Amino acid sequence: MTDHGVIEVDLFSEDVNSPDHPQAANFRALLEDVASEYKCNLLFFEVNHGTVAFSFDSDELMAEILKILQMK
Repeated sequence: MTDHGVIEVDLFSEDVNSPDHPQAANFRALLEDVASEYKCNLLFFEVNHGTVAFSFDSDELMAEILKILQMK
């Protein structure tokens, strides 16, 4: 998988169960845009019954995302 941590977020309803689902695909495109801004790569992306798991090869970006998630 990856040497970097993986972030898991319950983001969609349980019927979103594939990275190819339109909602998941849109979210992946958003993550890839963010990766481009941070000059890094989206290493891992998976969707399982509404839960999205993803990872970037930037510790800085991973830390920023965790901060945002902790504020909610």
